[in-house]
Amino acid sequence: MRVSVVLRYVGTVMLCLAAFMMMAAGMSYMNGMDSGFYPLLLSALLTLTLGAFPLLFVPKAMAITNKEGFAIVVGSWVLACIVGMFPYLIWGGEFTLVNAWFESVSGFTDTGATILNDIEQLPDGLLFYRTSTNWIGGVGVVMFALVILPSLGASKMSLSNVELSSLAKNNYRYRTQMIIRILLVVYVGLTVITTLLLKMAGLRWFDALNHAMSACATAGFSTKNASIAFYDNVVVEMILVAAMLISSIHFGLIYATFLRKGNNIFRSEIVRIYLVIIGISTLLVTISLLDAGVYTTIWDSLRYSFFQVVSLITTTGYATADTNMWTPFAIVILIFVSVIGACAGSTSGGMKVDRLLLFCKLLWARIRRQQHPNAVIRIRVDGVAQEADMLNNVVVFIVTYIALILFATITNTMFGQDLMTAFSSAVSCIGNVGPGFGEVGSMSNFSQIPAILKLQDSFLMLMGRLEIFGFIQLFFLKWWR
Repeated sequence: MRVSVVLRYVGTVMLCLAAFMMMAAGMSYMNGMDSGFYPLLLSALLTLTLGAFPLLFVPKAMAITNKEGFAIVVGSWVLACIVGMFPYLIWGGEFTLVNAWFESVSGFTDTGATILNDIEQLPDGLLFYRTSTNWIGGVGVVMFALVILPSLGASKMSLSNVELSSLAKNNYRYRTQMIIRILLVVYVGLTVITTLLLKMAGLRWFDALNHAMSACATAGFSTKNASIAFYDNVVVEMILVAAMLISSIHFGLIYATFLRKGNNIFRSEIVRIYLVIIGISTLLVTISLLDAGVYTTIWDSLRYSFFQVVSLITTTGYATADTNMWTPFAIVILIFVSVIGACAGSTSGGMKVDRLLLFCKLLWARIRRQQHPNAVIRIRVDGVAQEADMLNNVVVFIVTYIALILFATITNTMFGQDLMTAFSSAVSCIGNVGPGFGEVGSMSNFSQIPAILKLQDSFLMLMGRLEIFGFIQLFFLKWWR
């Protein structure tokens, strides 16, 4: 593997991040040079230097190997999280070294968990930078870099193949350049529309933009300590629900729907199952809250249940209520949807509905084979037969995903966390959800947990965002052939 080539492409990603830091510094300047201006400006210059150095001294490579492509993608994610700490560390406040790392990882992986006790204390420039890490991480730091690299050819294909999971590529029946264009058009379009709608609903431009960026990234960073509960506005909530739902569906299907192609949202088996899960979960939570008297009217129970179910299944993590005060049954349902997550090919995290559907079909096929040992049973999704390798990967992923949750839960309890906090924080971090329950509930944060657990949770976030094996393989590169 040519390390110099890897550094050159990672450097391009750093330039992209430096541009967003500079934009945030510009916002600080327009806000009267608030306290975030110099930390952001200095961080942008440092990141620009890191990115420009390999571009200046490493010759351009026309082709890269699969091993190099993998190292570029995973290395870009890790280094992005490292340089993402710069503005936080220079600004100070609650940002110790571990806290800055946690906040940076949480931002880029679209987890939305925070260590901040007073978010509103941050200057606008730093708040915008914090949200921009969500937006960059939504479709991937490498995908953003590929947008500004129009002449990579085969190298671009190698990088995008590593960035997109095999599940995500199922509904992208286009060439690599077109896939990147689809991601950009759908993502930017959704963000602009959501910003305008939130402004019309009464939010100031700054809050509208930040929440639109975070909602379309299904990330969950807010500019308010109380998250969306601060506004107590049904119209704002429904706009965000729509943004979260659309962003949690495969972008290829969204694009095909607008073009009126056959493989669209309305014909997708996965989307139908996804919406059914949301509907049933909302109904069950609503009935539970109404029966327990948590809310006195059906409307209130439905309003808060629907928002929280959508927020957690899309792995956004916005909050309009303190879910720690809800019934145990409602909490179990919310944990269930947090584990499942949304659709592959979207900005959401979690196990993915696609895998759940394939696993259920595998289970049913196993039962049928016992009844008819000589039968040839093909597992299909949307009429397409699934390869054996894909099905095997699904099973291995689910088993590993659950094993990591159990391991993290045990580790959390070793350091004094109660079982609800330990389990839900593990689920929320590996699923890139954000809030959990107990001490890390929807109206709490991760500031009080030990530093060692913050580091563990950070690595869980990275593993979840890189679909576990993408991150693990980084430690076995020298055994690749």
